[in-house]
Amino acid sequence: MQSDPNRAPEASSPAIAVAQPAIPQAVVAPLTRSAIFLVVTINSDPASAPAIRSFCGDLAALVRAVEFRDIEAALSCVMGIGSDAWRRLFGDPIPANLHPFREIRSGPRHAVSTPGDLLFHIRAKRMDLCFELATQIMARIGHVVTAVDEVHGFRYFDDRDLLGFVDGTENPRDQAVADAALIGAEDPEFACGSYVIVQKYLHDLDGWNGLSTEIQEHIIGRTKLSDVELDDSVKPTYAHNALNTIEENGVEVKILRDNMPFGRAGSAEFGTYFIGYSRAPRRIELMLENMFIGRPPGNYDRILDFSHAVTGSLFFVPSATFLDSLAPDGAGGSTPQAPTLSAAPTAASAATTAPSAAHQKDGSLGIGSLKGDNQYE
Repeated sequence: MQSDPNRAPEASSPAIAVAQPAIPQAVVAPLTRSAIFLVVTINSDPASAPAIRSFCGDLAALVRAVEFRDIEAALSCVMGIGSDAWRRLFGDPIPANLHPFREIRSGPRHAVSTPGDLLFHIRAKRMDLCFELATQIMARIGHVVTAVDEVHGFRYFDDRDLLGFVDGTENPRDQAVADAALIGAEDPEFACGSYVIVQKYLHDLDGWNGLSTEIQEHIIGRTKLSDVELDDSVKPTYAHNALNTIEENGVEVKILRDNMPFGRAGSAEFGTYFIGYSRAPRRIELMLENMFIGRPPGNYDRILDFSHAVTGSLFFVPSATFLDSLAPDGAGGSTPQAPTLSAAPTAASAATTAPSAAHQKDGSLGIGSLKGDNQYE
C-alpha cells in the first residue's frame, strides 16, 4: 500500500532534550519602521511538503545571513502555519486552538476568510532588509508555494494610521507582553508558541475625511490630536476601543498588535494591515465579533462603515526551538517532541530571538483597541 506523499512521514524528528527550555520566535521583537507581510499557500504536488519541512529548520540561518548586513537594523521574521498546512506538514498532535479563520457576517459587514498556509511577518528598520529577506525566502520555496498576498507596511507620521489617529497606544508592556502573546502551561507541548490573526483592511478615506473630528473621535474612542482616551461619560458604547476591551474572569486581557499602514496612492488604495498575536485566538475572535456583530448585537464598530476587510487568516507560530529541531533534509515529519515547560515564558526569554535592540516608545489601527505599544526605533 502506497503512503500519501502529502502526509507527514511516520519517522520522528530528533527529540529535543527534555531539560531544554523552549525559545519563542521573535513575536515580541521591538516594533520597527518597515515590515512585509507575506502569505503563501503550499502547492499540492508531492514534493512541496518535504521542501517546506526542510525550509523550517533553515529559516533562522537565512535570517541571520541577511541580518548580518546591518546588525543594528533589528531584522526579524516570524513564521506562522495554518491549520491545514500543519496537518499536512506535521500531522498530530496539533496546537490546541489551531483552526481555520472563522468568517463573520452581519448585515453589510463581512470578516472574510481567505487562503493562507504560511505567514512570514518580516520586520526591520530598513525596508531594503525586509525586501531582501522576502526575496531570499521566495528563492528557497517559491517553486513549492504560491503567494496569495504581500503587503509592504510603513510607519506613518507620529505613529498614526491613515485615518489620522495614533495607532499603538494600548499594547501590553514588559512581562505583560509575553503573558499576552506566548503560550504557557495551558498547552505545554507547544509552550512559547503563539497564535496570530491577520486581516487587510481598505479604507474609504474620502468618506472618513468628510466626517467632523468630533464624530471621528467618538468612533475611535480617543482624541485625534493628543491621543487621550475619551471619558466613559462621553465615549459611545460603539467606540472602537470600547468594543475591543475583553475581560476574562473580571480581568482585562490583552493581545499584541503590530499593525502597519500601507497603500498605493496612484490606485487610491489606502489601508491598515492588522496583525494580532495572542496565546489564545479566542481573545481576538471576540474582539472581531464585537466589531462586526456588535456588543450587544447591532452595536457594531462604526469604523467598519469606512473600512472593510479583504483578507483574514489564522496561523500558529511555533517556537524557534520547534523549527530548529526539524531535520534539515525534510526527512522528519511528525511533530517534534516539545520541551518541558519549566516556567512561564518571560519577556526576557522571548527577546532572545529578537535582534539586539531598541528602546521602547508608545505608539500600532490596533484592531482590538486601535492601539498597541510601539517599541521600535
